[in-house]
Amino acid sequence: MNATVDMQTQAPRGPARPTRPARHPRGLATLVLAELWERFSLYGMVAILVHFLAASRGHGGMGLHVGTAEAVEGVYMAMISLLALPGGWIADRFLGARRAVLWGGLVIMAGHALMAFPQPALIWPGLVLIVIGTGLLKPNISALVGRLYAPEDDQRRDAGYSIFYMGINLGAVIAPLVVGFLGEEVDWHLGFGAAAVGMALGLLQYVLGGRRLSAQLREEPVVRLTPAERSRLRRSSAYGLVLTAVLITLLAAGHALSIDTITFVLTVVAVVVPAGVLFSMYRSPKVTPVEKTRLRAYVWLFLAATLFWLVYDQMGNELNLFAAQKTDLSLLGLHVPASWTQSLPSLFVILLAPLFAAFWVRRGRRMSTPLKFGLALLLTGASFVVMSGAAAIASKGVKVSLMWLVGVYVIQVMGEMCLSPVGLSVTTKLAPRAFANQMMGVWFLAAATGDAIGAQLPRLDAVIGQSLNFLWQGATVIAAGAVMVFFAKRLRVLTGESATAAPVPAPVAA
Repeated sequence: MNATVDMQTQAPRGPARPTRPARHPRGLATLVLAELWERFSLYGMVAILVHFLAASRGHGGMGLHVGTAEAVEGVYMAMISLLALPGGWIADRFLGARRAVLWGGLVIMAGHALMAFPQPALIWPGLVLIVIGTGLLKPNISALVGRLYAPEDDQRRDAGYSIFYMGINLGAVIAPLVVGFLGEEVDWHLGFGAAAVGMALGLLQYVLGGRRLSAQLREEPVVRLTPAERSRLRRSSAYGLVLTAVLITLLAAGHALSIDTITFVLTVVAVVVPAGVLFSMYRSPKVTPVEKTRLRAYVWLFLAATLFWLVYDQMGNELNLFAAQKTDLSLLGLHVPASWTQSLPSLFVILLAPLFAAFWVRRGRRMSTPLKFGLALLLTGASFVVMSGAAAIASKGVKVSLMWLVGVYVIQVMGEMCLSPVGLSVTTKLAPRAFANQMMGVWFLAAATGDAIGAQLPRLDAVIGQSLNFLWQGATVIAAGAVMVFFAKRLRVLTGESATAAPVPAPVAA
């Protein structure tokens, strides 16, 4: 043998070098940055929306009644969650996920751009465009992240989603600071314009970074519509448009067409649609008896999630206005915009997520999913009991310390960490086989229903007082949490969950 062969075949000397962990696909950075800027545009606009709607015309706002302004913001957030369901379907049948993200981003940017013009009439079509665009983008960009990895690459996929959701929270922290300052301190429409610029930046890097996405993401729709399905869709769409036009005409003729009427109708839609979807699944002949048992258990978890989001997402309207009107916003001797408080929840998610991740790894196996949902309700309900105390103090004409809101948001985020991470997981587990994909959208419908109902509850402030309004909501959610904890073992059996529950990943804000 020659020396070359000997050198190649002899055993290596010294300790073996450790294997480098596999790197994430380059396309992950493209998707993370796109979603970061999309969340920047969304949460930035939401941070100032209720203030803008409630501000007088003399201060550049819309001059809406406070209860109406809060209802608009809440229903707006509900519609974003509601349209995630058809958004995923449109991608599967028409556009493909990658093009759905692009078109969704363009529509979102157009909506923000309309709101940047100082014309009140452009606000409403702007909001509609943002809702439609977000419904297209939100579910599909999350799906693209999962498709970057091989089906068996669970560990890297989980890590990739953690990075992705960290980008979401980072965008949600920065947005109120930038958009909130421009909107509150300079001009409302400049703030909306900044949100449009944020979405434009996200789209720009999404297009330029497209070459980094693997070839598997340049897909056609998963299942194209057949000619018969296209015909049925056209007929259904036509009937829906005619029915909507007739309803609007009747309301207008009876002088009942108002912003309050529209928010009420959309609230009913946000309640009826999820109920109809779950009922149709339960009645389907494709669902086995065992799957029906698990679906019944899932309904209780769905209701718990609805109550959670009902309270949690009032941070964008009720708590946002409380910060502006009844909170001392002095910080280190400087006055800060009320919208800046909207950065706190996502900031606390970033800070507390590692602690809760470690806790779930150590203790999570002993806690069932229903028990975690119950704890989420107990914590979230307790946050509104605390807010009741803050409102009682403020009712005496005294502005309360900012620490009241800080404490409330810490409690709420702790509740979110008990519910959000396991929500999609348990939805996947309990989904009937025939509706596995649709059930992922059903989880978002819980937020839609909760947001819509929660949008109407601040109206009770004028009837029973804000302190009592906070108190009864908090007490109701605490009672529901206690019931969930009490029946956790029974629900665990119905869900088919083993006596040793699996740990859950770090919680994130969606």
